[in-house]
Amino acid sequence: MTAAPLRIFAQLAASVLAAICAAAFSQTAADPLAEARRLIDAGAYAKAADTLRSYIVANPSSADAHFLMGFALFREQKPQDSLAEFTAGAKYRRPRADELKAVASDYVLLGDYADADKWFSEVTKVSPSDADAWYLLGRTKYSEGRFQEAVPAFEQSLALHPRHIEAENNLGLSWRELNEMEKARAAFQSAVEWEGEHPTDPQPFLNLGMLFEEENKLDAAVPYLTRAAMLAPDNPKIHEELAHVYEAQSSLSKAQSELEKAVALAPNASELHFKLGRILRREGMREESLREFAICDKLSGTHSSVETPNPPH
Repeated sequence: MTAAPLRIFAQLAASVLAAICAAAFSQTAADPLAEARRLIDAGAYAKAADTLRSYIVANPSSADAHFLMGFALFREQKPQDSLAEFTAGAKYRRPRADELKAVASDYVLLGDYADADKWFSEVTKVSPSDADAWYLLGRTKYSEGRFQEAVPAFEQSLALHPRHIEAENNLGLSWRELNEMEKARAAFQSAVEWEGEHPTDPQPFLNLGMLFEEENKLDAAVPYLTRAAMLAPDNPKIHEELAHVYEAQSSLSKAQSELEKAVALAPNASELHFKLGRILRREGMREESLREFAICDKLSGTHSSVETPNPPH
């Protein structure tokens, strides 16, 4: 079952945001730049940008000021403006690895994965021991559909950061796309095991459950999908997959319950309404099923339908 591109892109953007948030601005600078760094670290991006605009007017050749403005605008999710600042700053000095990572991340937000790939690749050359950069490069290559190239990027991330759950989970996704199901299963299983007794990330459980579902090992799929639902009860994709399994097991009331949860969380996903209508029809609930089919037709007819979201947790 191919992962939805929208989900992958959303997960990638979230990973990028977390990576940049963790970057340290440790260099010594004039007071306005130090204040801008403090504001960025505090999440006050608009205030940081205001401080930097005034400073740049008086110091237009300050690479540090342009790059900090690029960080602030990236965090405000203004990638075009952010790239303009990084371009301006690059006239005065070469960007460092963390700055290049933000440049690549801007391209991710713009959906330009070829340029994101280019700059994440550059980061791994400049800073080859950066496990996060290798992970983000792998995510970008996955989003490009370059699964064979994503595998070594994730493996290098894992070599530098053993037991990196997200890297292992995404390695499994890459193997699944390459139809290497045994390797995919092993990767998902490792990611699940590494979460320990108090897991927080539902994605490895979801992906392992989906893999068992695809192999028609329904009894094996249920506990993993159930655990994923416990970890992320607001994730409609998990409820959709649980409904698939329950329907295949002829547990129609359970399938109905899961699809109702999914529909409530993603009311514009036409496929969920169709699947719920199908279950209701099998249960003999004709009027209710017709209502769901009508909603499905309306969403499809107005082109307002979306794929079932699978938001990162």
